[in-house]
Amino acid sequence: MKERKGSQQETQLTIKEGQRFPLTIKRMGIDGEGVGFFKRQVVFVPGALPGEEIVCEVTKIKGKFAQGRVVKIRKESPDRIAAPCPVYEDCGGCQLQHLSYEGQLKEKKDIVRQAFERYTKINLDRINFHDTIGMDDPWGYRNKSQMQVGRHNGKVIAGLYSPNSHKLIDLSECMVQHPQTNKVTTVIKQIAEDMNIHPYNERKRTGILRTIVTRVGFETGEYQVVLVTVKKEIPKVNLFIDKIKKRLPDVTSIVQNINPKKTSLVFGDDTIVLYGKEKIEEKMSEYRFNLSPRAFFQLNPIQTKKLYDAAKGAAELTGKEKVVDAYCGVGTIGLWVAEGAAELRGMDVISESIEDAQKNAAAHGVEHAEYVVGKAETWLQRWEKEGWHPDVVIVDPPRTGLDQTFIDTLLRVKPKRIVYVSCNPSTLAKNVNDLTKDKNGYKLKSLQPVDMFPQTAQVEVVALIDLK
Repeated sequence: MKERKGSQQETQLTIKEGQRFPLTIKRMGIDGEGVGFFKRQVVFVPGALPGEEIVCEVTKIKGKFAQGRVVKIRKESPDRIAAPCPVYEDCGGCQLQHLSYEGQLKEKKDIVRQAFERYTKINLDRINFHDTIGMDDPWGYRNKSQMQVGRHNGKVIAGLYSPNSHKLIDLSECMVQHPQTNKVTTVIKQIAEDMNIHPYNERKRTGILRTIVTRVGFETGEYQVVLVTVKKEIPKVNLFIDKIKKRLPDVTSIVQNINPKKTSLVFGDDTIVLYGKEKIEEKMSEYRFNLSPRAFFQLNPIQTKKLYDAAKGAAELTGKEKVVDAYCGVGTIGLWVAEGAAELRGMDVISESIEDAQKNAAAHGVEHAEYVVGKAETWLQRWEKEGWHPDVVIVDPPRTGLDQTFIDTLLRVKPKRIVYVSCNPSTLAKNVNDLTKDKNGYKLKSLQPVDMFPQTAQVEVVALIDLK
């Protein structure tokens, strides 16, 4: 064992920063980077595509892994295209604009496969592992933008930070955003500049305006502007509002959110309506949803219908089942499947989301739904003690996946079917591995990748886990 450890150490030392070597890219990593192997060491190369032969220069060594950059492409992937966005390489918001859309769909399925190969022993060839569901037009799909505000050459700018840096890239026309969000950001920047309302500088702790958040209803046309500030007082706030209304006369709602903390989180705890409605309305098929500023709602409404249809199909409801919608947000998935459920119960830790979910259910005449504030594991245990047992549990957790306490609760409650809607294949695979251990009695039945975020490396997956 000592000799083996020594040889591994020696292998690691053979690669040094600045070293160049030929590299064949085997697969795509979870962040959209190319993955190759040099002297048994994994090398991640942003911008390189599977099947390409490149000359790589090592930029960083980290444990067993190396990071590199493309010096030259000797053999180009047939799926490589020219990225249409002028700031694509600087921005970092997208990772795959240089890959054809057909190639993106193929590689996203492989990203899911890699996660299950790494964290489970499940043979995906023995389950229903479907091809990725894509978009007809994979641009302009994001209904919400969160643009950080800063200053460059004396002017107010707003955009995203370049990867691994504090350099803010000004985004006037983001190609994956709904055009209205781009327009709003540009207008607010100009007004802030004209009125001398200073961007917040975290290092100096000066200025006031942190983030410009815009959410648009694709179907309704309503849109909300959220000004995230470091303190409550905005200089000449009434004039500021008047100028926004003049430049954006059809604006539905102007809201202020106050976030005084030194944090990467966008929103603070306090929200004030400055003009118009507190919430905007969005419509999907026959369903209408009220959305408050902090409430979770899927960012791609076009693909959301396909994602929820996949979840609905996986749930296989007959009208007799008791259904739990965990991490329910404003109740979207639950309402989508409500017609096939005998009873529906949902929970979320954000109280505003639950208020929206209750109103959304009432607005659609869904009288067999109940929504409560709190953690899923807490409510499942409470309901179990009260004698209420779910047949189907639908989960749509954050990227961190399911808490271990919630997994333990699921294994104790034992619903017949778990429909897992995931935005992170790695945590999905880990959670599925925990749920499907032999002693637990569950089996993975199907995986359906859905491309919710074209041009990025992200992929959502609907997994069906059945009780044997």
